Amino acid sequence: MSPSTTRTAALLGGVLLAVLTGCGTTPADRGASDAPTEAAAPPGRPKRVTPPAPPGLPGMPPVLDARNVYAADAPGKLSPAVKGFPSRVYVPNTNSDTVSVIDPATYKVIETIPVGRQPQHVVPSWDLKTLWVNNDVGDSLTAIDPATGKEGKTVDVSDPYNLYFTPNGTYAIVMASMDRELVFRDAHTMKTAKTVPVSCAGVNHADFSADGRYFIVSCEFSGELLKVDTAKMKVVGQQKLPFKGAMPQDVKLSPDGSTFYIADMMANGMWVLDGEKFTEPKLLPTGKGCHGLYVSRDAKEMYISNRGEGSVSVFDFAQKKLAKKWHLPNGGSPDMGGVSADGKVLWLSGRYNAEVYAIDTTSGKQLARIPVGSGPHGLAVYPQPGRYSLGHTGVFR
Repeated sequence: MSPSTTRTAALLGGVLLAVLTGCGTTPADRGASDAPTEAAAPPGRPKRVTPPAPPGLPGMPPVLDARNVYAADAPGKLSPAVKGFPSRVYVPNTNSDTVSVIDPATYKVIETIPVGRQPQHVVPSWDLKTLWVNNDVGDSLTAIDPATGKEGKTVDVSDPYNLYFTPNGTYAIVMASMDRELVFRDAHTMKTAKTVPVSCAGVNHADFSADGRYFIVSCEFSGELLKVDTAKMKVVGQQKLPFKGAMPQDVKLSPDGSTFYIADMMANGMWVLDGEKFTEPKLLPTGKGCHGLYVSRDAKEMYISNRGEGSVSVFDFAQKKLAKKWHLPNGGSPDMGGVSADGKVLWLSGRYNAEVYAIDTTSGKQLARIPVGSGPHGLAVYPQPGRYSLGHTGVFR
């Protein structure tokens, strides 16, 4: 090799060494954005790990207490959305096509609102700001402003026997009983998003799993239960109840989220169902015409209306058995209703007696029997504690 060639090689080698030295900077020299998380973490500090997505339906408010899905429903926990609303009991009179408005402080009807044909239930909206009257035969929903108690707009909706809301507030779900459909609609505009035909007859009541990912539906006229995937808006399970002539009604989830209870007016009791496994449920007798299910404010008990015998059974969640039974004086037909915001009074419609019952939840004593229109059905006590409404006469989480 000549001297000039040797000098050229040495010069090129020096340039290459400088380039390689520049490429060999440490993470600290380069800046944190270029360094792996593990290298950037100081010695002894745990690695930064992205937390897993919270369990449950996407967009659903997180569960407050895994041991009690009704933790937000305790006395005094009124949402800012309902503070200032007057306390009222709204009673849909199926045969009179009206809603009777009761002042619970006086036990008096203070107003009667004309609505559409055959109103079945008064349902609080997911955001708690509107009450929807389900005019079943009238094929419409009538809005009531709970701040003023006045009638608002009426929306055309086919066969709205009952109404629920997905736990994330995205959709309203119309229980179109005679149409044999579950209709998912925009929770605010009520525009149809998806119609799900069902093969059972008389879809009417429902409740959601603790994580909101599925819900159980009762089919009154064919004696069946459905399991529906909330996000997919798809029936994923169906079974016939093991009782000839079964007529399932209200559905309610246990506080710990492990069990669904389904009232059955012909089996005279409630079915105890494992919703996850969706295996055959067991029957717990409660009384003739078992119909409505309402959880106490402390989530320790559930009030069960037995329409066929004029009584209310009280179920103890911890003991998993009936604790007591209250009989209405002179009988009656206790149907659907709700619990007062303070938890002290259970309100139930008297379906075949054109009256409403107010019952002391401590003693079981009847506090009042109030005349209303003909065929009172799914009354709503409002406002109630809770962050959002899942529908029916007031299922809150």
